[in-house]
Amino acid sequence: MTIAGIDYSLNGPAICIFSGRNDFTFEKCQFYFLTDTKKYAATFFQNIHGKLFEEYTQECERYDSISEWVMKTLIGCYQVALEGYAYGAQGRVFHIAENTGILKYRLYQASMPLEIVTPSHIKKMATGKGNADKSQMYEAFLKETGIPLQGIITPNKKDIGNPVSDIIDSYYICKYLFNQIKF
Repeated sequence: MTIAGIDYSLNGPAICIFSGRNDFTFEKCQFYFLTDTKKYAATFFQNIHGKLFEEYTQECERYDSISEWVMKTLIGCYQVALEGYAYGAQGRVFHIAENTGILKYRLYQASMPLEIVTPSHIKKMATGKGNADKSQMYEAFLKETGIPLQGIITPNKKDIGNPVSDIIDSYYICKYLFNQIKF
């Protein structure tokens, strides 16, 4: 069975795809993310793949290209989990909603089973705290997997940020879905 967890955003979408029947592990996952930073658009390990965003001239074109990338990446998946909206979000919330709406519509058109998971559920599952920050999510991931993503992907960054935090979120979203399905 192949399932996916999506941390969807305008600036750093990430997808974790798990294939297997038991033992959800980092090694059984493939990770994909989009970035604006050329040096991150590479393959890290054998299972982490970065790609540059496509050029766009208007917001709808951007939303279309991001959702198209997701749909191509999800080929062969049985079910998808998507992180829901953070209700305390600020900034371009309408852009985020429009972008996510297009993806949800495409998933619906493809008859892809979709589960929406609140950010607090993901954080609580990963760390035991529903309001965990990025560094706490990273520490939980490091403890669980032994993979020092920040040192590998963004060694010169002081704080945990894109694409590391997006990959970690997608991992835990996918793990949440795996636990819900219980192969």
